[in-house]
Amino acid sequence: MPEPVPALLSGQVLPGFLLCSALLIIKMYVVAVITGQVRLRKKAFANPEDALRHGGLQYCRSDPDVDRCLRAHRNDMENIYPFLFLGLVYSFLGPSPVVAWLHFLLFFLGRLAHTVAYLGKLRAPARSLAYTAAQLSCASMALQIIWEAARHL
Repeated sequence: MPEPVPALLSGQVLPGFLLCSALLIIKMYVVAVITGQVRLRKKAFANPEDALRHGGLQYCRSDPDVDRCLRAHRNDMENIYPFLFLGLVYSFLGPSPVVAWLHFLLFFLGRLAHTVAYLGKLRAPARSLAYTAAQLSCASMALQIIWEAARHL
């Protein structure tokens, strides 16, 4: 691999990582807003004070659609946070800009498709395929980080 720091400083890899990372964070905020809207539409609130404000304690309850939104959001947190770490460290390794962009784009598109499949209740294996595509990107970056770290021991 070429010298890591000059490749990072030249701005060839980091902008792609930062763009995909910012879009993923925005996507997570959108899922949170959708969750709130579904709670309001279904009148299914997690806290008694919210239920009281919207009609009474009988609305302090769970709902399958709200639960689905919450699972999608939790899945995002379980996968996007590690990507943020892996992608940043990977950017410091001085990878080929095209290869790095492909890693970042594959992860972003995989997570976007995963969210659409999850919230849209698409048939299997749509969600699994999207998840796997995104994970391949992270696995590749993680293996390259491990390889570079081991090389310098």
